[in-house]
Amino acid sequence: MKKLWKYTKGYRRQTFAAPFMKLGEALLELFVPLLVAEIIDKGVGEGGDSALVWRMCGLMVLCGTVGMIISLTSQYFSAQAAVGFSCALRRDLFKHTLYLPRAESDKAGASALLTRLTADVDRLQNGINLGLRLLLRSPFIVFGAVFMAYVTDPEMSLIFALSVPALAVVVFAIILLGIPMFAKVQSKLDRLTRHTRDNLRGVRVIRAFNHENEQVDYFDEANDSHAKETIFAGRVSSLLNPLTYVIVNIAIIMIVKNGGLAVDSGRLTQGQIIALYNYMSQILVELVKLANLIVTLTKAGACAKRITSVLSMPLESDEEHETVEIDETAPAIEFRSASFRYRDSKGDSLTNISFKLDGGKRLGVLGGTGSGKTTLVDLIPRFYDVTDGEVLIYGKNVKDYPVMDLRKLIAVVPQSSHLFAGTVAENMRWGNPDATDDDIRTALDAAGALDFVLAKEGGIEARVEARGANFSGGQRQRLAIARALVRKPKILILDDSFSALDYATDLRVRTNIARLENSPATVIISQRPSAVMDADCIVVLDDGASAGVGTHSELMEDCAVYRETYATQYGGEN
Repeated sequence: MKKLWKYTKGYRRQTFAAPFMKLGEALLELFVPLLVAEIIDKGVGEGGDSALVWRMCGLMVLCGTVGMIISLTSQYFSAQAAVGFSCALRRDLFKHTLYLPRAESDKAGASALLTRLTADVDRLQNGINLGLRLLLRSPFIVFGAVFMAYVTDPEMSLIFALSVPALAVVVFAIILLGIPMFAKVQSKLDRLTRHTRDNLRGVRVIRAFNHENEQVDYFDEANDSHAKETIFAGRVSSLLNPLTYVIVNIAIIMIVKNGGLAVDSGRLTQGQIIALYNYMSQILVELVKLANLIVTLTKAGACAKRITSVLSMPLESDEEHETVEIDETAPAIEFRSASFRYRDSKGDSLTNISFKLDGGKRLGVLGGTGSGKTTLVDLIPRFYDVTDGEVLIYGKNVKDYPVMDLRKLIAVVPQSSHLFAGTVAENMRWGNPDATDDDIRTALDAAGALDFVLAKEGGIEARVEARGANFSGGQRQRLAIARALVRKPKILILDDSFSALDYATDLRVRTNIARLENSPATVIISQRPSAVMDADCIVVLDDGASAGVGTHSELMEDCAVYRETYATQYGGEN
């Protein structure tokens, strides 16, 4: 929680005022049993004094009214501090998540990050809210009741002195057992969230292959596992209330028994016995509250630890890097014996890759599924860093560029064409916020998307549903290509971005890109030789290694892997 303390900034006064105002309410509450004792001993007993009864009742009403005002104000402050804290934390956590390097976000997992942004922050907010209201108040009333019992009668206070340590042992034992249990519950929730997310994203595939029942079974398994852990943790935490009730009620029995003898002997009055009983009842109520608070704080503590672990992950940083002037005469992209290995992987995903691509030229990257094509292009914008060798952009190592400046030179069209809810124009301006309508139409035309966009109601202001659900797969790919072209990048990366296009549309889009005025260095990744055979240079990958580098004609002579791939599409024709 120390690392999260900064998120209380702006709410420090409320954070400190709320618990101390609760202490004021607690003092008034501890004063009430004394007034009741006064009414019983002097107002009702000894011949009766109705004026005293009315005065004491008036004081109790005053204490209740003032206590209610203090309590409402305290609860307002605590809610304000908790909501403000969670709002600032969620904002920073979301920002931090967006700036995580790919390696770190892959390690954490999308479902775990989503759970931390939602359920974990909500539980932490609830813990802070209850903590500010009860963390000082409940212990203060417990120990205050013991002190007031000692003032009333030192001998009877021994019952209180024995009860409180016994209750403390029970409470802290449950805490120590509960913390790891609730951490495990949250990890099960991560798994459940991940499964739900995958199913919602792949619902069309599930229906197409008639796997609904199988996925329901998988979900039930994950849900049951989460439920079992939650129930087990809940059973342990539920022991708090009955155990505290048993201890407190045993103490009350002892008070009534010994108090009756003390009244008979004249050492105590009936009002004092009632006061002692009330103090023990207050202890019972507050310990039940404290027990529930401890369960809540235990969950909040586990969530805080998980959130802190995400905030502790290193970010992509531009520190110690000045803006780099690019050398237009140098190769736009150059790999020098570059190798890469994913974290915790036993072997390299890419091994000793070398090639050059000049500005305005086209590079084709050809290979089968799992050959390392996407991994290769992920090294160019520094989504990952090479483990050996170098990657250079315009003669400078990518590690020497500020990350944001490097990525301004590059536009990437990934394999999965993700569009955001909004309009076509809004999606296009992700590539360039300052793009004019003419710029957008030009990019759409180059990507072969202008015709179907203008055919929709609203044209470039036509509505786009979440993930582009109201467009076909090929249309989404062309819109994603247009979004990249709007940026007018120095380097354009097309990661299997023509897979949903027919051959004629594929050829037309590639031709349009080659004729662009800004003439970017273009990297085309594909499994089809037809998409890369007219490139200025082709890199053939086979299981992460370079099987050949050259033009189409050179590779047909020297690269067996390329000839074999070409033959599968063209039947061995040259």
